[in-house]
Parts: sequence; structure tokens; C-alpha cells
Amino acid sequence: MNELPTTNMTTADIPEAPVESELLRIGTHELRSRLIVGTGKYAGYDVMSECLDLSGTDCITVAVRRERLIDAQGRNILDFIDSRRYTLLPNTAGCFTADDAVRVARMGREILLGLENPGADWVKLEVLGDTKTLLPDPIATLEATERLVAEGFQVLCYTTDDPITAKRLKQAGAVSVMPAGSPIGSGQGVLNPNNIRICLEYLKDGDPTYPVIVDAGVGTASDVTFAMELGVDGVLLNTGIAHARDARKMAQAMRQATTAGRLAYLAGRIPKRLYATASSPEEGIIAPGKPR
Repeated sequence: MNELPTTNMTTADIPEAPVESELLRIGTHELRSRLIVGTGKYAGYDVMSECLDLSGTDCITVAVRRERLIDAQGRNILDFIDSRRYTLLPNTAGCFTADDAVRVARMGREILLGLENPGADWVKLEVLGDTKTLLPDPIATLEATERLVAEGFQVLCYTTDDPITAKRLKQAGAVSVMPAGSPIGSGQGVLNPNNIRICLEYLKDGDPTYPVIVDAGVGTASDVTFAMELGVDGVLLNTGIAHARDARKMAQAMRQATTAGRLAYLAGRIPKRLYATASSPEEGIIAPGKPR
């Protein structure tokens, strides 16, 4: 019996399928990948660096306050990130007031200005309501958005999946609204797809290119694909990769899921039907027992 040929190819070697309108535009920034990845919670900076590479992302978030940039061994996270390859997105994670979030955003801008990284003019805004759910405080988030926009920041807002709040944040000047699929780090995926659909409708009304990104709660590749198939423009995640049993493999899975979901959305799924529909045409088929 002939044996199948062997190959040393890994999933990292498989070329991504081309995607129409592949550039994701957020404010004045253009990203090749629609997957944005966080830098926290990894077993070590070396694992983080490998996973970022395998994910195919070109934009990564850094929680300025929570990470404190230096680990217990005195290593600086920025030494493990190629700031020429990745656009860094400062993150106000861990902030519970508008004042705190604005202060941390300014800190992030100063750090990236020193690195001459193009991400110095934008920020991923998180203003949390409590420590149990880590859900955003909508009033404080809106206040911080208005203040940061007035200071010249391009603000990407982490928010709930409430369509009214999403619309208000866009009106306040956010360059992207990022509704949560489910609570941060929960791994539950998109719990309320109907709300995401309404957010998309409201945010893209008259502005179809406005970027809407699902942020938080993604647990595995199918969650990413589902989110992308809803029509969102990208997915931001961290824990789903960092806490996977094999973070490196999951990084590759998330990369391919993003591409698959985007292609499926652009292709357009078939409608769901209650009964079967034959995949082979019946025209031209002679019924049994009838003469030819």
C-alpha cells in the first residue's frame, strides 16, 4: 500500500485567503489584520511574543496601568514587542473613573511618543463600573470619550452591547465603538447577537465604513468566526489566546477564524430553511418506470 507523502508544513505556513477590502481603517490608521490582540495574562513575555507573531496581528493593546510595563523579574514588556512591526494601542484597563482613564491615556501617549510609534495618537478606552463584572460604566465612558476627543485622541470605546450607548459614543467622536461579546475574560463568546446586529445598524447608518469591533468574552475560534459573520469589522481579544492550554496553537486558530468569518460574511450565507432542499437539480431527471 502506498503511503501518503509527509510534510513539515504547519498551520503558520498556510497562506491566508485574500479578503476584499482587507485593510481595516480606524480613524487615520490602517490595519492589515482584523484581529487585534492584547498583551496581558501570558505565561511569560517570550510566549506572548510568539503568540503575537502567530496571530498575524499588526495592532496590539498594552494596558498602561495594569501591566505597569515591568514584570516581577524586572523585564520591560516593550523589550519583547517590535514597535516597528506593531502599531501599539494604549489601553486604559483597570480604570474606574473618567479622571483616571484620561490620566492613563495621557501616560500611554507619552510612552509611545518616546518610542515614535504611530499608536501615540489613539487609545482603547475602558472605564469599568465594578470589579465583579468588569462591565463598562456608560456615563463615565461617555464623559471620558468627550474629554479625550477634545484633547485630540482617536478613541476606541469598549462598551456594553447596548445600541443606544453605542450611538451616543459615536456621536461623542469615538473613531470606533467596541461592544462586548460577553464579560471580559469569560470565554462565553457573543451572548446577544441581536444587540450586536442593532449596534451595527445604528453605527453604520449613513456611514457603512464606520469600524465596529467586538471586544471581550471571546473564548475560542468559533466565537471569532461567529462575530465576524455578524458583520463586525474586527475582533479584539486577549484571554482566549493567553489562557488557552496551548496559546501558540490558539493564536493560529484565531487568525484563521478571523479570515474565515470575514470571507463568510462577504460571501453571504444561504437562508435557513425548515425543510430540506435537494442539492442536485431535479430538472431533466426521468421518473422511475417512465419511458425514456
